[in-house]
Amino acid sequence: MKIRHGALLLALTLALLLPANPAQAAPLPDPIVFVHGYSAPTSVWDEWIADFEADGYSADRLFTFGYDSAQSNATTAAELGAYVQSVRAATGADKVDLVTHSMGSLNGRYYLKNLGGTRYVDDFVSLAGPNHGSSTALLCAWLYPSCAEMVPGGDFLTALNAGEETPGDIGYFTFRSTCDEYINPDDSTVLEGAVNATSGCRTHSDMNDDHEVYEQVRAVLN
Repeated sequence: MKIRHGALLLALTLALLLPANPAQAAPLPDPIVFVHGYSAPTSVWDEWIADFEADGYSADRLFTFGYDSAQSNATTAAELGAYVQSVRAATGADKVDLVTHSMGSLNGRYYLKNLGGTRYVDDFVSLAGPNHGSSTALLCAWLYPSCAEMVPGGDFLTALNAGEETPGDIGYFTFRSTCDEYINPDDSTVLEGAVNATSGCRTHSDMNDDHEVYEQVRAVLN
């Protein structure tokens, strides 16, 4: 009995002193949910998904969320919330990372601020998001609710930006181009309380398929 007890103490001591196997100890990365912008297909993320896989992410941690761009961002946010829950159920993850482009930033932020999303999101990335509106939206505001919600000073954005722009215990990151042809002004993307970065002079669509921008985003999700 004493021998067994001594052997047990030795085993426990060694377990505490010896380093764990890195392959066993390395945690899985948060699943990433990619949210496209206005009138874009989910395939706009194909290049970045390939990049994430090349950098070690498994395909079953990478998800694209699709939605009807014409509907209100509040409606889309509710659909996004349901999708995040399905991703959590499929992966067993407590939280996901949201990587959004353009109008996807608005429905993503609505989900975080108004629908309890801060409990289920670890990091939020806004790529060329019209977070404070864009004058370009005036061209289609008469046509779709989602476009009207991107008009600067409108009711939707006023409510979304009231109070804290970056609520919850979340890492917020924004990336903007200095010559975005659709987000006017360019600094509309900036959020108070976020880490706000520029990605040089790139087109609006380059902001979610350019490899250098990918590397910026990949770095903040580490």
